[in-house]
Amino acid sequence: MNMPEQAVEDIGAENCLEKKNAPRTTRQKLISLASFLLIAFVLVFAVVLGKAYFDGEFKTVESLQAYIDKYGAFGPVILTVFQALQVIIPVLPGFLGCVVGSVMFGPAVGFICNYLGIGLGSIAAFFLARQFGKPLIQDLFPSGKYNKWSAWASKSKSYTAFLFMAMLLPLFPDDYLCYLTGVSKMTARKFIWIIILGKPWCILAYSLGFSLIRF
Repeated sequence: MNMPEQAVEDIGAENCLEKKNAPRTTRQKLISLASFLLIAFVLVFAVVLGKAYFDGEFKTVESLQAYIDKYGAFGPVILTVFQALQVIIPVLPGFLGCVVGSVMFGPAVGFICNYLGIGLGSIAAFFLARQFGKPLIQDLFPSGKYNKWSAWASKSKSYTAFLFMAMLLPLFPDDYLCYLTGVSKMTARKFIWIIILGKPWCILAYSLGFSLIRF
């Protein structure tokens, strides 16, 4: 796929994903429920951290580490699951999890949790789009976003190179591009390799940078 038209043959085939004036589908209801549960989880998590902060658990790095150690492996598992869910249900920006992981668990463990969570969530988003098609993208994202990033992709001589750079660099809408690629002709194997090779560097930069935060 060397030419722009071929690179986005199946991505930019339509001008717009129009919202239909129809009753909410089961898929839409499930998306709303999942979004609500994710936000509720974040709020509960924030309350727990807020209480710990006012109880003096975060006065020093040592007291923070001691507080986290009380939860054992539960804390990193929760962070990993959260990072996967925030890609699948794009309600919150992924860098928030990177901040939490780096500050609470250190750069090494924070990086592993964030990389595993975001990587698995990205792959899940790809397969969800492949299974349910463009109506799922219509439910999750504004229709204008489809046109914008389809146009960006069409300007590239290779959609593979475009996607790899998007995964490599910060500030790209990675979650959306995972769904968008799911309705393209790119093979699952190629997409997974792009995630494996391109995704860790930005997360590593976040992990190292945010780990310098001190209380």
